[in-house]
Amino acid sequence: QVQLAESGGGSVQAGGSLRLSCVASGDTSSLYCMGWFRLAPGKERGDIASIDIHGFSYFEESMKGRFTISQDTAKNTLYLQMNALKPEDTAMYYCAADPGYCSGGYPPIPEFDYWGQGTQVTVSS
Repeated sequence: QVQLAESGGGSVQAGGSLRLSCVASGDTSSLYCMGWFRLAPGKERGDIASIDIHGFSYFEESMKGRFTISQDTAKNTLYLQMNALKPEDTAMYYCAADPGYCSGGYPPIPEFDYWGQGTQVTVSS
């Protein structure tokens, strides 16, 4: 089993930045892929990005440019750097992880085996 714990969310004004962190614990040696997605009431699920143990990353086209995904494998930590935030970025952000292979946005991040509890990001105009 793997546990994921996100942090770093909060309230920020439009144009601001946040860095989300996700610490994995438990059987982390089994993990191959980790990623971020977001959920907001009344909106479609927003897959953001994923990265595998080799450092190969995939970004949803609409998320490119303002968001960056990275990882520190020694610390079992995944990061999401978010810049130039907009009110429409307001959502609950989830970290997810999976022991299986991922590439090119497949499988979809919410189909990964493990999810964190999420961290809320609120962007005001």
